[in-house]
Amino acid sequence: MKVICLVPSLTETLIDCGVEVVGRTRFCVHPKDKVRSIAKVGGTKGVDWQKVAELNADLVIFDREENLKAMSDECPLPWHATHITSTKTIAAELDKLAISVKSDQLSQLAGQWRAIDAKASLNTMDFSDVPGQIELLANTKKSYQRVEYVIWRKPWMAVNRNTFVGSMLIKLGFGDYLNHHQDSYPVLNDDQMADPDTFYLFSSEPFPFAKHRDSLVAAGFNGAIVDGEVYSWFGTRSYRALAKYLD
Repeated sequence: MKVICLVPSLTETLIDCGVEVVGRTRFCVHPKDKVRSIAKVGGTKGVDWQKVAELNADLVIFDREENLKAMSDECPLPWHATHITSTKTIAAELDKLAISVKSDQLSQLAGQWRAIDAKASLNTMDFSDVPGQIELLANTKKSYQRVEYVIWRKPWMAVNRNTFVGSMLIKLGFGDYLNHHQDSYPVLNDDQMADPDTFYLFSSEPFPFAKHRDSLVAAGFNGAIVDGEVYSWFGTRSYRALAKYLD
């Protein structure tokens, strides 16, 4: 079966599970040695359907959180849309996807996700070496009252505990520290971004905080730059991250 995948984390997952992916977005960058030869058909919010038609694919894959509904409405081919919102929903969604793409390996991965999600979350947190840490910016205290996972700047935006990233944070030991924001992706004001009792995790994506580390250091943030792919790329990448810390 030839598949076009418009979800970066699932493109990597499908390739890892032996599925033939013939089309991808420009953000589908893993695994690097294999995606180079796969045609780009657009981004996660817009697609060149002419390019899609030229690939003679059997199925297009979307995700409800990652892609726009209009894309599936316009899709000229059969399609499958996942809805992955947490570590607790991913196994069932991968099972359904495995049926659509006829992949036993993907079904096995779903079973692995069930097993890893059943494991207890980390119950201690070392703020000097957080999971997925790229660089520690500053850490003036041994413990903090709150943690913010920051994904955007101008305006500052974070995530709440009811997102997939939030569920990963909980599994990796941040559950007692996460703020209880009502919005999934709350906008934070300057006061919320200047709290000495908050440890800020600046994600490497979608905003490239790793390229702005000097300004973060100059601002005096207690926190770290972390690999956003560890926390948000649901599939094989986030599974490997949990397995590393929970096994």
